[in-house]
Amino acid sequence: MKSRISNWTDIRAFLAVFREGSTLAASRRLGVAQPTVARRIEVLEHELQLSLFDRDTRGFRPTRHARALYPKAEAIEAAMTALETEANGLATPRPIRITAYSANFSPRANKIFSDFSARHPDVRLEFIPTQLMLDLEKGEADIALRLTRNSPSQDLVCRKISTARYSLFGSRDYAKKHGLPTSPEDLSGHTFVTFERDDVPTTLHDWLACRVKREQILLSFSEFELMHAAIRSGVGLGLLNLKLVEQEPDLVRCFEPIDELAAEHLMLISSEAYKRPEVRKFTKFFAPRYAALFKPLP
Repeated sequence: MKSRISNWTDIRAFLAVFREGSTLAASRRLGVAQPTVARRIEVLEHELQLSLFDRDTRGFRPTRHARALYPKAEAIEAAMTALETEANGLATPRPIRITAYSANFSPRANKIFSDFSARHPDVRLEFIPTQLMLDLEKGEADIALRLTRNSPSQDLVCRKISTARYSLFGSRDYAKKHGLPTSPEDLSGHTFVTFERDDVPTTLHDWLACRVKREQILLSFSEFELMHAAIRSGVGLGLLNLKLVEQEPDLVRCFEPIDELAAEHLMLISSEAYKRPEVRKFTKFFAPRYAALFKPLP
C-alpha cells in the first residue's frame, strides 16, 4: 500500500524532533504538549510505513530513513513558509494608489474618499496628483481617474464616469475690456494662453494653435493650474473643461462646447490590483458616487 502524508503538522513535528533530539524539546519548540508530538511522529511513521526514530533513554535518534527524508522535509517547510507569507500579504490590505490630475481631487471628491475611509479604516488610500499618464499595467499606480480620447487597454478594468466637454473661456474682466468671440471662427483680435508639454497629449493646444496666429498666443504653460490662473486673471482666453469651472462665476464661456475636443472621463483599474478585495470594495463604493458629481446640472 502506498504511503500518504495527510497533515503538515506531522512534518513540523518530524523536523522539530530531528533537530531537538527528543519529543520534550520539540514540544517546547512547537508550543504543544509532549504527548501530541509523540503521537504525530507515530502517525507519520504509520503513513510512511517507515521507522523514523530509534527511541532510547537518551532521546530520539534519526534512522537512515529519517536522514534521507530530512532535506525533503526542509524543502516542504520552506515552501509552506513562502506560501503563508504570500497568503498573509494578499490578505493584508495594501494602500490603494490613486492617480489623477490634481483638480480631480476636488473637495467633493475628497468627501467621497473620506466617507470610504470612515467605513473602512483598515484600507489606506494614497494619492498621486499628476498630469502624467502613469502606467497602471507596470504597477505605477492601482487606479487612474483619466480623460482620454483613445480606447484604454483591454487589460484594464474600466468604469465610465462621464464625457468631458471643453470650450473657450475668459474672465469677466477680459470680456469687459475686449469682448468675447462667439464661435471658433471668430478668434481674430483676441489673445490666448495655452497648456503644452512634451509628456502630455497636446490636443487642446493643437486645436488652438491651428486657428490663431502665433503672436496671439501670449503664454504657454507646462502646468495646467498656471494656465487656468492666467485665464482667471484676464491675461487671455483659454480652453477649459466645463465641469471643472462650473463653480467659478468669474469665468465666462465664449460659445458652445467643442465636440471634437470631447474626451471620455474614465476610472481605470489595474487588472492585478482589481484582484485585491479592498480595491474591488473601493471601486464599488467610489465609482457611482464620483460619477454623480459629473451629472449635468438641472
